[in-house]
Amino acid sequence: MHTRNLILPSVTLENIPFLWAKSDILIFFIDMNSYDSPGTEFLDNNEKENLEKLQTLYFKKRFIVSRTVLKHILCCLLNKESSLNISTYKDRHGEVRVFKHDDLHICISYSENIAAIAISRVKVGIDIEIKRPFELKKTLKYLHNTPFYSGKPVDDMGILNAWTLKEAYCKYSNTGMLSSLNKESDLDNVSHFNFLLDGKYILSIVTEIGQHIFDINYLDISCLEKINSYQGEAVWKTTENLSKQE
Repeated sequence: MHTRNLILPSVTLENIPFLWAKSDILIFFIDMNSYDSPGTEFLDNNEKENLEKLQTLYFKKRFIVSRTVLKHILCCLLNKESSLNISTYKDRHGEVRVFKHDDLHICISYSENIAAIAISRVKVGIDIEIKRPFELKKTLKYLHNTPFYSGKPVDDMGILNAWTLKEAYCKYSNTGMLSSLNKESDLDNVSHFNFLLDGKYILSIVTEIGQHIFDINYLDISCLEKINSYQGEAVWKTTENLSKQE
């Protein structure tokens, strides 16, 4: 399984329409540590209900950050007047969808403080892991039926590649990870890729067979600033330039 090495370039929201015009799949990396206490004003009522179902502050934060950033990306792609005009939901398979835009495919993955957001014209599944030592005994038992495990010694990198590819395939095929762990992924009927990004992030992509152009970047969203309200709650605002664009 070949792993491509890639240094992540940085782009801004202003670059997104140009990238979308020449790509089938856009993948953006977000550092969630940039946001201490994000507010919920960009979430609609349905999204706020889903937020309330999450049990920990970590899961709540990553939901708010990923949906807020996703909406600002979509605002650029769809030429909307405001990010507040965009709503997302999960279909019965758990895939994130954009209301009234069934032609778009969304996939989101998290690892520690990093979120990866994919927006695609074709069906796609992605998964990321920060490069780190892996507990081999616990993981290998779930990978013994995959084409990546031959019973020979493997290193952490090999395990992470196999694990992220399996998770990406589950997201692509809309199947639960737990129900698919001991099943062999049908990789003969998909296109799949592994990347080592900046020497520290493992990214796997699974999509439809074909020649698809994808662009992977770190998204600089310094145009989204946090300020504290009078009551001490964190809220978001866009810079003056972005507000004028919206």
